[in-house]
Amino acid sequence: MGELPAQVAAPTPGGGRRPFSVYLHVPYCRVRCGYCDFNTYTNLTMGQGASAEDFVGTLAGELRAARRAMDDAGLPVRAAQTVFVGGGTPTMLPAADLVDMLELVRECFGLAADAEVTTEANPDSVDEAGLAALAEGGFTRVSFGMQSAVPHVLKVLERTHEPSRVPRVVEWARRAGLSTSLDLIYGAPGESAEDWQRSLDAVTLIGPDHVSAYALVIEEGTRMWGQVHRGELPMPEDDDEATKYETADAALGQAGYEWYEISNWARPGAECRHNQAYWLDWDWWGAGPGAHSHLGDVRLWNTKHPVAWAGQIATGHLPVAGHEVIDAESRELERIMLGIRLCEGIELASLENRPDCPSAERPDAGRATPPHLVPVVAGLVGNGLLDAGAALRGRAVLTLRGRLMADTVTRALTR
Repeated sequence: MGELPAQVAAPTPGGGRRPFSVYLHVPYCRVRCGYCDFNTYTNLTMGQGASAEDFVGTLAGELRAARRAMDDAGLPVRAAQTVFVGGGTPTMLPAADLVDMLELVRECFGLAADAEVTTEANPDSVDEAGLAALAEGGFTRVSFGMQSAVPHVLKVLERTHEPSRVPRVVEWARRAGLSTSLDLIYGAPGESAEDWQRSLDAVTLIGPDHVSAYALVIEEGTRMWGQVHRGELPMPEDDDEATKYETADAALGQAGYEWYEISNWARPGAECRHNQAYWLDWDWWGAGPGAHSHLGDVRLWNTKHPVAWAGQIATGHLPVAGHEVIDAESRELERIMLGIRLCEGIELASLENRPDCPSAERPDAGRATPPHLVPVVAGLVGNGLLDAGAALRGRAVLTLRGRLMADTVTRALTR
């Protein structure tokens, strides 16, 4: 009915509030790729409030209701440090609509003067004029779904753009003054080592500011999952994907990119601050069908289908389908699981059994490794999963091999 759980007001242990971000989910796509399990729809005319042409107006209703709910819960207004428009394919909407969405964020929450503002885009869903309009309207960054430079791999992934399109759109974005990122997927059925190297060579030749590379995960219920289980496509192999990750790290490192999170590399200063917000436990509001939010000790998730989402907003309700309160033990596990993914790792002293102190800014920073973890850390270093020099300096930092086994490291550190 528009009220938020009381736990959204939980302060950080050190006092004050976490920084704040906004995620906006645009659910429309021209084609739904076979591997995709995101909340996306190819029907752009689903009915009043849920159609693409109505989307900005409906989103305005949610953002204004969210601001009222935060005010009622006693949450201080904090200007958004980052805004990320994802999907779906946000650039299925006109650039003017995306700029209007950004203005809604500014109206409802405020926008930091140096805010990072990103939209996702497919290479064939933008033109030069549209990218220039986004930059003029306040966007600072665009993330293109390249996925591969090899036609037969793109076909398996059901991507609709031609490889030659990618360098063109990156150049258009640069001319507009936008920072650029390219997303890659490795491990697609039928992708050889040579195919993957070809994609990496294409990326380094294009030279974006940022690169994300994700192993293909075939989720149950997707069209590709059905193809695999009918024997029409092979299941990706863990060893093949591990080798391709190592190839990516070597190629990107040689080209001047530095890894800052397991699946992300950037030129110095071009790291994605919005993604860092997730890994560093910021607060954020997620607006749009199926979007997730995180405020204080509460996670909330929106109604998934656009028609139902729009209907709730039309009746004055927050379109929140459910929520959960994160207890201290779960928050501590997540702090370690997410922190270990980052290039700086985590302070070993912070791994002392202190579930009552889950903040990344812990008062025990700088102290020695907890005695019960000394043999654990030594074993992880001996197995090549943690960097020995960093461990001597009191930090748990993954090696290249450790990045491939991050879950193993997390389990060892949280026993």
